[in-house]
Amino acid sequence: MIIYPALDLKGGVCVRLYKGERERATRYNEDPLQQARYFLAQGARALHVVDLDGAFAGHSENGAIIEKIVAASEAPIQLGGGLRSKQAVEHWLERGVARVVIATLAVEHPDVALALCEKWGKRIAIALDLRDGKIATRGWLKDSLDLEPNMFLSPFVAANIGAVIVTDITRDGTLSGANSTLTAGFARALPCEVIASGGISSLEDLLELAREPAIAGAICGRALYEEKFSLAEAQIAIERQDIESGKKPKC
Repeated sequence: MIIYPALDLKGGVCVRLYKGERERATRYNEDPLQQARYFLAQGARALHVVDLDGAFAGHSENGAIIEKIVAASEAPIQLGGGLRSKQAVEHWLERGVARVVIATLAVEHPDVALALCEKWGKRIAIALDLRDGKIATRGWLKDSLDLEPNMFLSPFVAANIGAVIVTDITRDGTLSGANSTLTAGFARALPCEVIASGGISSLEDLLELAREPAIAGAICGRALYEEKFSLAEAQIAIERQDIESGKKPKC
């Protein structure tokens, strides 16, 4: 299972939000590029970058620092936040981002999102951001009450996307523990990679996720910033557990 250290950008600095609430941001590093290099030095196999300002505004707000992170990183970058048009998605895919994460675009303009998935395949991920079972969009400010998650995902999964990122919004940034049951349910049902996000607070949380054979990755933010464990020790523990269980990634 791959650990994706999170770099959430707001006002040009690294922050973590509490349950996605923009007014409840904790600042962790004034220099996101330095933070990215720190994670890379610890052996990060990929980075998860989110333009939080972009998620609220609907367009990229931290593009300059994102470009610097992409240029400095030998590890793949997974990028989300405010990518709500074909042009915005392809802008970053053409500039070295390994995988783009879309959510609002997929809900509000599924035809455009599906065309992108069919063109770019595994370089597209769908963010399934859930609050009490409902899909949230527009920086988690809006709930889509009429969408059933599995039916929503079905055409995108059929288009050979790279991953579905499952976030329990009620746990995100809270250090209250990962919702492994929620993520495992989707991971067992879907043929693509499924990545867990939200609430990871301890090494045991990560190991619990890693024990589920279908879960391919986990996004981790606040627990790393507050040194509940180090990225290096977490990766060693998970790799050991993966080897012992014979866990293999999905194709």
